[in-house]
Amino acid sequence: MFELIQLRCFLAVARELHFGRAAASLNITQPPLSRHIQVLERILGVTLFHRSSRSVKLTIAGSAFLSEANKIIEMAEGAINVARSAADGEEGIVSLGFTAASGYSYMPRLVGFMQERMPSVGTILKEMVTGEQLDALATGRIDIGLMRLSSQRPELESRKVLKERFIVCSPQAIPETSRPRLLADFDGLPLIMYAPDKARYFHDLLTGLFTGAFAEPKRVQHVAQIHSILMLVSAGHGFALVPESSRRLKPEGVCFSELADSEPIVELQAVWRKDHENPALSVLLSHLDEVGHHFEKARQVAVG
Repeated sequence: MFELIQLRCFLAVARELHFGRAAASLNITQPPLSRHIQVLERILGVTLFHRSSRSVKLTIAGSAFLSEANKIIEMAEGAINVARSAADGEEGIVSLGFTAASGYSYMPRLVGFMQERMPSVGTILKEMVTGEQLDALATGRIDIGLMRLSSQRPELESRKVLKERFIVCSPQAIPETSRPRLLADFDGLPLIMYAPDKARYFHDLLTGLFTGAFAEPKRVQHVAQIHSILMLVSAGHGFALVPESSRRLKPEGVCFSELADSEPIVELQAVWRKDHENPALSVLLSHLDEVGHHFEKARQVAVG
């Protein structure tokens, strides 16, 4: 099989129709150029050039081979560029896990940023609760996750990308004056609570808040997903506390209101493996602060 150097020599001679000028264009001397052409002709079993003391011309076989040789060189150079781009993180795929709540706000902004700033990097989206994302990171099924992290793991890196407040979610049929405004107001009220297994972050966070406010709501249901919580509230089963980004869902039969004693304590973390080997992920991680800046600016505009 011929080598790329032989094809490059052939193309140089075909372009210059002069062995001396072809050798100079390749920064080599004429003898090795001639040897490469001879080896290529021997491998192909054809004569590529008519040579005389006055001129060099392509044979019929040489003319036919010219376009194919160009294609091979272009493909080879393209393969080199793809490999280099992948190594630099300019091309590739990032598999992104996300919780349903992050899909209401931060995740679309992150994907939009990648499409604009990293157009040659594909994104595979996988909606998962936090526990499922941690398992997926461990097995390599996702490269990075957007999740509510209750505790750190030594094999993982994380960065806070969003911090927001809890807001009150009430059935629309409840008069405004009867809706809770403080954590203490939830004492004795029916509450749609987060499941302690699949939504442990929210479950533990709210449990601590109610304990600190000396409030003991009546927990009527335990569910994992925020859209399920909103559905139950809409059906009149009770009240709920949800991240403020949940407003974007605008479910029927539900009213959102401010929690007067709420602070921005609901954190969304970007989490990835310390030992990851995905160059495209490294590029994305270098942009997380920029994504956060754009997200916060857009959020302030929407609020103001």
